[in-house]
Amino acid sequence: MGSYSNDREEIEDQIPELAKADYDVTSDPLLDYNCFAWAARDSSSYWDPLQVGDGYFWPEGADAFPTLPAYVSAYATEGFRQCKSSDLEPGIEKIAIFVDRAGDPFHAARQLPNGRWTSKLGDKHDIEHDLADLDGATLMGRVAVILERACPGPPPVPPGHRTLILPDSLKD
Repeated sequence: MGSYSNDREEIEDQIPELAKADYDVTSDPLLDYNCFAWAARDSSSYWDPLQVGDGYFWPEGADAFPTLPAYVSAYATEGFRQCKSSDLEPGIEKIAIFVDRAGDPFHAARQLPNGRWTSKLGDKHDIEHDLADLDGATLMGRVAVILERACPGPPPVPPGHRTLILPDSLKD
C-alpha cells in the first residue's frame, strides 16, 4: 500500500469536516462490507435489514426495519447493550450509531482499544478517527446512541487493511 494522500482529498471532498481532523486512512477501498457490519467486526457482508442474501446480512431475531431501535436490536444479538458514555473503558468495546436528520441510522463506528474510533466510509476506505470528527458532520449525521459489550478479543484486520503500529517510544 502506498500513500493515501489522494484518498484523503477524496474523503475530505465528501466529508469536509475531516479536513480539520487528525484521522488516518487505514485501508484501500473495500467493497466486502459496510459501516454497520464493520462496527460489529464483520468484514464479509453488508448489514441491511431490508436485504438478506447475496452478501447482505441481518442478524436473526433482530427487528428488520431501517430504524434506530431495529439497529440497536441487531447489535443486541452480538452482545451489545446501551450505555451512557463513549469514554474508553478497559475490557469494553463500544459502538456509536449515527442518525440522519430524519432519525434513521446512517453510520456506525467502533471504538478501538486506543480510545479512537474506526469507521467504514461507504464502499470506500476505513479510517481511524476521534468520535467528534464525525459527530455532526454534514454527511454522517449525529451520534444517537452508544452501545457496549465486553471486548471479545483483538479486532479483525481484513485483507487490504493497514494496521497502525506505534513505536515503543510512543506507547504508554
